[in-house]
Amino acid sequence: METERQPDESAKATARLAVTRLQLTNFRSYASAALNVSGRPVVLAGPNGAGKTNVLDALSLLSPGRGLRGAKLSDHVRRGPSAPSEALWAVAASVTRTGESYDIGTGLAVGPGGGEKRIVRLNGVTQTSADLGDVVQMTWLTPAMDRLFTEAASGRRRFIDRLVLGFDPAHGRRALRYETAMRERARLLKYGPRDPMWLDSLEAQLAESGTAMMAARAETVTRLNRMLAERGEKGAFPCAELAMTGDADTLFLEYGAETEARLKEAFARARVIDAEAGQTTFGPHRSDLAVRHTVKRADAKECSTGEQKALLVSIILADAWELSRARDGHAPLLLLDEIAAHLDERRRAALFDEIVALGAQAWMTGTDLSLFEHLIGRADIFAVDNGRFELRE
Repeated sequence: METERQPDESAKATARLAVTRLQLTNFRSYASAALNVSGRPVVLAGPNGAGKTNVLDALSLLSPGRGLRGAKLSDHVRRGPSAPSEALWAVAASVTRTGESYDIGTGLAVGPGGGEKRIVRLNGVTQTSADLGDVVQMTWLTPAMDRLFTEAASGRRRFIDRLVLGFDPAHGRRALRYETAMRERARLLKYGPRDPMWLDSLEAQLAESGTAMMAARAETVTRLNRMLAERGEKGAFPCAELAMTGDADTLFLEYGAETEARLKEAFARARVIDAEAGQTTFGPHRSDLAVRHTVKRADAKECSTGEQKALLVSIILADAWELSRARDGHAPLLLLDEIAAHLDERRRAALFDEIVALGAQAWMTGTDLSLFEHLIGRADIFAVDNGRFELRE
C-alpha cells in the first residue's frame, strides 16, 4: 500500500537531513508498503500492533548497526504471506541532505552457500552498513530505554556509542575491529595455541582501537556536557552531566597520549586471568556511562521514572543541537517511539517546538492522535491501522 504526500519545498529546506520516501518489503508486519513524506516531522498514530514501531525499526536500519531493536537480521522477516522479492526482507529510502539526494537500500538475502547475508547499497553501489554513517546520522528513544539508567551497563554503552556515531562515523568501524580482535584473542586463550607473537599482535589491535573508541566517547561527552550546560534549565527538560566510567577510562584519563601503550600492557598482564574467566575482563567494552541530574545533584538511577525520561529527552535534544552545530545545520534524524505518552502537556509542547526549531525530521509514534495536536500544520500526521497510512490534514 502506498500513501502519497506532495513534497513541501519550504519544509525540505528546514529539514536539511530527511527521509522523503520509505518502502518496505516483507519487513515484519508489512508485506509491501510505501510512505512518501514532505521532509517535515512525521507522526504515526494508531492502536498497539498497528505497525508504527516497525516503521521506526526499518528507518533505524538506514544507519550503522543492528537498529533500534538490536535484533537478529532474520527477526525482521515477515511471518506470513510475503510479496515477491529477491530479498528475505528489504528497506529502501530516498534521503535528502541540503539539496543532495541519496538512494539507500538494505535487506537480507540468501548467500551463495545458502546462508543469509545483509546487503547494503548506496546510490546503487554495494557498501557496508558502517558506510551509511557518512550519509545518515540518527538517534532514537524507545520505551525500553526508560530503564536505561537502572539496568546493565551494556545498554548505556550502546546509547553513548550511537551518539558518538553522529560526530564520528568511523567509530563503528573501530568498534568492529576491537570486537573482532577481542573474540580472536579469547579463542586463542581458550583453545590455543597461545603464541606470544600472535597474542601481541591482537592486543596491539585491541589497544589501538580501544584507545580510539575511548577518545571518541570522551570527545562526545565533552560536547554534550558543553551543550547541556549552555541549555541549562532554560527549557522544560532538566540539565544533565555525563561521564565515562570504568577501569580503562580511568587509565585513559590518567595517561592521555600514553594510553595505547598502557592498555596493551594491561591486556598482556591479564592473559591468565582472561583465560580462566573465559572473557576479556578489562577494556572499553566494559565502560559505563554515568549521568547526573545537575540541579538535584543526584545520579540518574536515583531519580524518579519521570525524571529519568526527561533526562533522556534532554540528552537527545542536546545531542541534536550540538550535531546540528557541528555539521552546518544538519540535525540528525530522531526516532521517538511512544514519546508523548509519559510527558505532561508542557513538556510535549516544548519537545515539539524544539524539534521544529532544530529543523530536524523526527519520526514519532503514539496511540493517541490528540497528544500531537501541537504539531498540526507543522508535521505530516498519519493515522496508522493494519499497516495502512491515512494522512490527516
